[in-house]
Amino acid sequence: MLKRFLSYYGPHKKMMALDMLASLLISLIGMVYPIVTNRMLNDYIPNKMYRTIIIAGAIVLALYLLRMLLRYFVQYYGHVIGVRMQSQMRKDLFAHLQKLPFRFYDNHETGRIMTRITSDLFEVCELAHHGPENLLISAVMIVLSFIYLMTIDWILTLIIFACVPILVIVTMHYRKAMKRAFDDRRKSNATINAAVESSITGIRVTKAYTNGALETAKFEKGDEAFVDSSRAAYKAMAKFHSSTSFITDIFNVFILIAGGLFLYAGRISFGDYSTFIVSVNLFINPVNMLIGFMEQFQNGVSGFKRFVEIMEEQPECDAPDARELTNVQGEIAFEDVSFSYEEGKEVLHHVDLQLQRGKKLALVGPSGGGKTTLCHLLPNFYRLEQGQGRILIDGTDVRELTLGSVRRHIGIVQQDVFLFVGTIRENILYGRPDATEAEMQEAARRANIHDYIMSLEKGYDTEIGERGVKLSGGQKQRLSIARVFLKDPAILILDEATSALDNTTEILIQQALDELCKGRTTLVVAHRLSTIRNADEIAVVQNGRVTERGTHEELIAGGGTYRDLYALQFRENDRFEPNGIQAK
Repeated sequence: MLKRFLSYYGPHKKMMALDMLASLLISLIGMVYPIVTNRMLNDYIPNKMYRTIIIAGAIVLALYLLRMLLRYFVQYYGHVIGVRMQSQMRKDLFAHLQKLPFRFYDNHETGRIMTRITSDLFEVCELAHHGPENLLISAVMIVLSFIYLMTIDWILTLIIFACVPILVIVTMHYRKAMKRAFDDRRKSNATINAAVESSITGIRVTKAYTNGALETAKFEKGDEAFVDSSRAAYKAMAKFHSSTSFITDIFNVFILIAGGLFLYAGRISFGDYSTFIVSVNLFINPVNMLIGFMEQFQNGVSGFKRFVEIMEEQPECDAPDARELTNVQGEIAFEDVSFSYEEGKEVLHHVDLQLQRGKKLALVGPSGGGKTTLCHLLPNFYRLEQGQGRILIDGTDVRELTLGSVRRHIGIVQQDVFLFVGTIRENILYGRPDATEAEMQEAARRANIHDYIMSLEKGYDTEIGERGVKLSGGQKQRLSIARVFLKDPAILILDEATSALDNTTEILIQQALDELCKGRTTLVVAHRLSTIRNADEIAVVQNGRVTERGTHEELIAGGGTYRDLYALQFRENDRFEPNGIQAK
């Protein structure tokens, strides 16, 4: 983990070297004041060297002006280095998230992921900047102060430094408790973010069911957990700081007593005693800096550890000898396919299906039967393991093809349309970002949405809000269809594309879908059986198995599950006839 962290300093080595040099000079300038003080008390003042006193003061002032500039450099450019490192980590993390499989997102909430990208990496940024700087300053100041104090009185210096082992023991004792406490605090923070993200995303549902109080209670529960974990973290931090501060205070007590006795005995002069009191802060300040660094270190390490956890998640990857899918004809075959999301809970059982080029296969059946799973397996969103069968496109196992090439040739229209924050133009162009204006508008026309877009004040540059909240369900669906038109895939998956729409809107959407399906191999999942009567073949999927197959007429005549489902859908408003024709 340390090697990974240090690698992010690579692009900033020169600037980091200058930052460390500036920090070193700041430390060295800090040594000037006690040295000048000693000379003042022991030489310049007793000998009435007034001109030298003024010159020494001017030199100290000039050095302090230089230190001010050096501190500006360290504060500004040091933080810039930290921010750039944070930015690179965030880019790496975001790019890695794009490569992770569906299984990862099945098990990780969006709010928790957001926490790792934002607040966790902020703490890493602070550690990246202040960590090396504080360590260097502290180490240099402790060594130099030790040497200088030894020149004043070595016995008094050793008395002070005898307290250092005690300080180290106390620090190590409380460090572990702080680490555990801050880890728990970060997890609680992630829980709050996940709750907020979920609640805000579903705010319309919350208002529809007047469940604001319930959501508030859920949030407060997570917030209380965060308060408890924060209390534990701050308690550990308070023990750490109070104990270490007490030990550093003891340093001053020892100096006061031992120095006073040495002065009384005539071992040191008043000037040396005064200088020693001033100079001991050269030692105590870097010690306090190290103590503060421990808290920062725990925060930064906890954040970086959580960053590494995601970075070590296994990404989707192509097989070593995977090849591109080209010249797609659209022949699809599921051969003896079995699949489970969790071990021991098989969703599909030995499914066999074939779909010829340009044909439409409809999957129907009760919810939870495995229809959507089949749709997810075709683009390799979930990869079949050895012994779970094969899925073929144009005779080639999809596992032997590159993921990108397979997905480029498959278009998906789902019931739950996802539109990105931005404009109508940006959302349609998501299907093919390099498309021309004319191609984009043609896609919109074929999706029956162009006229509506042109009626808007800003046309294609109209902002649609988060998840397309400013559009109706039918408008969002037609935008998603336009996006697929622009992509122009050879294979099409329609997963409950019209089930959430009213009858009038469904007719418009169905017309657009029928246009979209022309010349494409299409896999359709539908609960509204009226929309798939013209499918080339219909397969009934129940409990992960294909129980019936045939055309609409063949399945009605067969008198099985499909006939029952069809009769059930039309029994309220229509008189169901055995041949599948409804009569009022």
